Amino acid sequence: QVQLVESGGGLVQAGDSLRLSCAASGRTFSSAAMGWFRQAPGKEREFVAAITWSGGSPYYADSVKGRFTISTDNAKKTVDLQMNSLKPEDTAVYYCAASWGSRWYSGYDYQYWGQGTQVTVSS
Repeated sequence: QVQLVESGGGLVQAGDSLRLSCAASGRTFSSAAMGWFRQAPGKEREFVAAITWSGGSPYYADSVKGRFTISTDNAKKTVDLQMNSLKPEDTAVYYCAASWGSRWYSGYDYQYWGQGTQVTVSS
């Protein structure tokens, strides 16, 4: 059974940085892609970033390009999301997810999800 556990959320001010981490366990992830998503109050969940464990090119939502960086640590089996220049509109619950599907790069075909971690950016 796949388990994804996010950590690193918190309350920061606009312009600050925050690093989220997702610990993955329970299955061989070498053929999987990992993604970060977020859901703000009253809004639908949206794709933020994704990457494969094999280290291919990452994909980002336009709203976070140039500010967020997704990376994997195969030894630790973690997927991190470095968030810089945070804005109040980045406030959301951030979720880590795993995909063994073909449309992972566009935010689809994710089979497993973590419980989420809250990120709040004050102005």
